[in-house]
Amino acid sequence: MGDAAKKILFVNSEIFPYLPESDISRIGRYLPQGIQERKKEIRSFMPRYGCINERKNQLHEVIRLSGMNIIINDVDRPLVIKVASISAARMQVYFIDNEDYFHRKQVYRDENGKFFEDNGERAVFFARGVLETVKKLRWAPDIVHCQGWISHILPLYLKKVYSDDPIFSDSKVVLSLYDDIGAETFADDFKEKILFGDLSRQDLEPMEKADGINLAKLAVRYSDGIIIGSGGLDQDLADYCTGSGLPVLPYDAEALQSEAYIDIYNNFYDQIQKCS
Repeated sequence: MGDAAKKILFVNSEIFPYLPESDISRIGRYLPQGIQERKKEIRSFMPRYGCINERKNQLHEVIRLSGMNIIINDVDRPLVIKVASISAARMQVYFIDNEDYFHRKQVYRDENGKFFEDNGERAVFFARGVLETVKKLRWAPDIVHCQGWISHILPLYLKKVYSDDPIFSDSKVVLSLYDDIGAETFADDFKEKILFGDLSRQDLEPMEKADGINLAKLAVRYSDGIIIGSGGLDQDLADYCTGSGLPVLPYDAEALQSEAYIDIYNNFYDQIQKCS
């Protein structure tokens, strides 16, 4: 492998304009474009939330990638892959879809603001759906950049379940952390539903309590580099990152505002790629 990362897989919780503009969705939209303009190959994924208008955004199903079933807790769930183009950026976005998980109109919380009971399952399905789809694409990423809480199970799966697969055997994980769900709690059986392949409860050690902070710590444990994406990140989580021994990019509001962050992140990918 060369010194520079050449293929970057973006696993996003939000991308503008498919979801309203926010710090996370803005980066989900403009970072992949900027990295592509810096001569790297990119692929970008997000969930196909029910509030996304398929006709307006011209989503269509990719039949050759769809058709798999993902088993969670002994229940088969069909995996549907859709794609849309952001013409101004000359890039495609792949959407992970499933009727049970992603056809409701709200994103993470119901109309009363309550965190969905099955959000943990949705994150499991999303992570496995992305990895299985990238395998079908036969596209081996040098860097997998996870953004937002719904991507936080993917580092565990990549490093513990898919690490022997030639598509992912050399992949490094960069994790952007935000104050997106904080201490929201997941269902009591969330840890059981994460278990898959040869995973054991010991692999889930940071998840003693199944909440957003500990899920982020689990993602840190299986990552190769950390980006602090929010100025208001939980202090306990920030301290965990600092104590992890991993390279950490601090929050830089000015760089995010000026779009200088794209070059900073691009250099960070290359730094992580050089690490053995």
